Amino acid sequence: MDDEQSQHPARRLSGSLARILREFSRDYEGRITAGIRARGYPTFRHCHQVVFANIGLGQVRVTELARSARITQQAMGKTLRELEKLGYIERAVDTQDRRAKAIRLTPRGVQLVAVAVEVAEEVHGEYARKVGEPTFSDLEARLRDAASRLELNYLPSSWAADHTDSGQ
Repeated sequence: MDDEQSQHPARRLSGSLARILREFSRDYEGRITAGIRARGYPTFRHCHQVVFANIGLGQVRVTELARSARITQQAMGKTLRELEKLGYIERAVDTQDRRAKAIRLTPRGVQLVAVAVEVAEEVHGEYARKVGEPTFSDLEARLRDAASRLELNYLPSSWAADHTDSGQ
């Protein structure tokens, strides 16, 4: 490929950092979804991850979940209805605002989270083996540092400030 082709604006967009991060994320989440399904959760879908990545361990309002996930309340509501039918979450009256609904994991949901953590650790290990452990650890540390410096607030406010978990 000549230099002129490599500098074409469309090629530069296709190879942008955003595109690379998006493809990385799709692959990572796809592997996690496949792993969860293979471990006895065949109804688990890729779109369900948005809830489990943002719900935390206590209870949280739909509005907070949607805000953390950066999706509409309607989209979050649809996903929550699916997860409720599958027995992974339950809705309850919010103790602080009786008009609002609070969402929390059921025992089945907590079990699913444990499986998801195992799968995520395996995927993390696969990536580290393919890329090299020092390189992958450095990449993860640099991304966390960049997220912090850019004040991306990628963790839900309901979670503890400690986010040093290497598998997530």
